[in-house]
Amino acid sequence: MADPPDDGEFRAKLRRLEALIGQAEQLTDPAARAHVREIVQALLDLYGTGLGRILDHVAAAGEAGAAVLDACAADEVAGGLLLLHGLHPLGVEDRVRQALGQARPALRAHGGVELLGVDDGIVRVRFEAACDGCPSTAAAMRQTIEEAIYARAPEVVAVEVEGLEETPAGGGAARVALPVL
Repeated sequence: MADPPDDGEFRAKLRRLEALIGQAEQLTDPAARAHVREIVQALLDLYGTGLGRILDHVAAAGEAGAAVLDACAADEVAGGLLLLHGLHPLGVEDRVRQALGQARPALRAHGGVELLGVDDGIVRVRFEAACDGCPSTAAAMRQTIEEAIYARAPEVVAVEVEGLEETPAGGGAARVALPVL
């Protein structure tokens, strides 16, 4: 069995796929565009069915399977594939909590963050600042929080951060998403 690609290789492959899909979306022939969309959707459906069956086998393995599923859900690449196919075992609020937990070490020197709630795709958090009035820190903290949440819960439509008055240029974290086909 070949070694799995590292996260950098995976991201490079994802960027390549996004570029190819972008090129397909630029096709001037509507029938060709529709045909490419159909091919991509058929592949997604095929892989989703396969992943679903794998998860059924993992679940049937009992406690050992649960540990494997937890590891897959926590892995950025495997968890992302599970999300893509609607198979992730954790709900959005649990994934947001994980994201905030991962971001806490980066935020600790500047303050803490608390999840207030997740409603209709909008995440509300409170940032308790440990330093006063540093706009670049506020923008960096907002970006750290948003990027962590969007990475774990890409279906989130907005992140509202209380306690940070400064809004970064551009209105938030950069998000990379595959076009809806």
